[in-house]
Amino acid sequence: MDATVQNGGRPAAAAPAAIELRGISKSFGPVQANRDIDLRVEKGTIHGIIGENGAGKSTLMSILYGFYKPDAGEIRLGGRPMTITDSQAAIRAGIGMVFQHFKLVQNFTVLENIILGAEDGRLLRPSLSRARGVLRQLARDYELNVDPDETIEELSVGHQQRVEILKALYRRADILILDEPTGVLTPAEADHLFRILRGLRDEGKTIVLITHKLREIMEITDTVSVMRRGEMVASVKTAETSPEGLAELMVGRKVLLNVHKAPARPGQAVLEVCNLKIVDDTGVERLRGIDLTIRAGEILGIAGVSGNGQTQLLEVLGGYPEKGSTLSGEIRVNGTLLSLSGRTCNAAERRRRGIGHIPEDRQVEGLILDFAAWENVAFGYHDAPEYSRGPLMDHDAIRRDAAAKIQRFDVRPPNCYLAARNFSGGNQQKIVVAREIERNPDLLLIGQPTRGVDIGAIEFIHKRIVDLRDAGKAILLVSVELDEIMSLSDRIAVMFDGRIMGERLPADTTASELGLLMAGVDPTFRQPEPLTQDP
Repeated sequence: MDATVQNGGRPAAAAPAAIELRGISKSFGPVQANRDIDLRVEKGTIHGIIGENGAGKSTLMSILYGFYKPDAGEIRLGGRPMTITDSQAAIRAGIGMVFQHFKLVQNFTVLENIILGAEDGRLLRPSLSRARGVLRQLARDYELNVDPDETIEELSVGHQQRVEILKALYRRADILILDEPTGVLTPAEADHLFRILRGLRDEGKTIVLITHKLREIMEITDTVSVMRRGEMVASVKTAETSPEGLAELMVGRKVLLNVHKAPARPGQAVLEVCNLKIVDDTGVERLRGIDLTIRAGEILGIAGVSGNGQTQLLEVLGGYPEKGSTLSGEIRVNGTLLSLSGRTCNAAERRRRGIGHIPEDRQVEGLILDFAAWENVAFGYHDAPEYSRGPLMDHDAIRRDAAAKIQRFDVRPPNCYLAARNFSGGNQQKIVVAREIERNPDLLLIGQPTRGVDIGAIEFIHKRIVDLRDAGKAILLVSVELDEIMSLSDRIAVMFDGRIMGERLPADTTASELGLLMAGVDPTFRQPEPLTQDP
């Protein structure tokens, strides 16, 4: 029936949006993070917000969640104007937010984290009992199964994220904001998260998904808004756009979504690993006899589900194996045997041997967050001749070098005096990548190079990695992004349970074959036919 007939001949009013932002602006000193932004998110939909790092996505959602107060503009929820002064006001308004870096107390249980800040009174027992029942129901409804008595530090990253979602739902959130939710998840965990989000949407919840991953946008969202340099440049139905179109809107130019590189020209062996084994301090064997070789001018990609020994391999090659571990085997770089124990097994010695390292966890291993960007650019290389003035460090030289690197790698904001923690995750990654790549190492170890990085920066980082290869350097690439492994690597080795399950050439394999190897199944293995007895 026509809407005008239902409404006595008058046009029916459109249903109020779950979220409506009008003219939102926010500045941090001279930096305009958001400029006159309008956004409409319909109830019961999954709405994606994409843009380069520093485009203002997280700032906009932090305003909605009450972390920041806008300089101008209006927030409406369900058609009603709202003043959101802090996160408690946002929670009372039915908004929950899951941050890129989780806000959980590591030595508390799941149950204790759920009720933290939402206790019913002075006595915890009734709150814990009530929360246990609610969690049981939420687990059934939304596939959010997690042991309520497990401590957070014992949970996988994927299960910790479920706890964050449970916290929001326990507080009766109708609007759920997720900031780069798959940046720390394996592909299987990401697929499970998408099932959860679809279930929440089907129950009438409104989901806002901040991401830079175009595959996720196309797979999970109903509508998508694109931000660029603090402004909203487009809002479209996902079914009416394409990855290429979204990438161009994000960056303001056409973007190469696939890596283009000439065939590798491998030279002499740079890295040789023979029968490398690591047993941790609990007696668990983390690496079980690793053999691999990487030659000058090639990229060896390591594929595998996170937690199968890739981290331990990078750590020992980088010179900082886990304390209490027992190591055996041999590692040679340019023919020189490297130490596996004692004072000579350290990151400084590895750097002197020509090894650069982009670690998997930029915040824990790659940066000191409270230090300025210019200080982080010099970490590990502070004794380089160009940073010295006699016996002292030349801070002015370091700052000039940092400012130049920040400009070349398009770190935003381009302020070398800003503390590392004040940059977005993707821009933190660019600081680490700039520091390590521009030292021109003979061997570059790379762990998750584009985790949390936007599409324009991914294109740039991939190009710099290929340029380094073409300059005759050896590169070991570890990534949980199978597309990244297949497009960047000249050879692919697959790790499972601390072993190399097999090695493939990208042109001669498929994602399905690699997936089987990642699960510990060798697709080339054939069970022998049973012997038949003569009649």
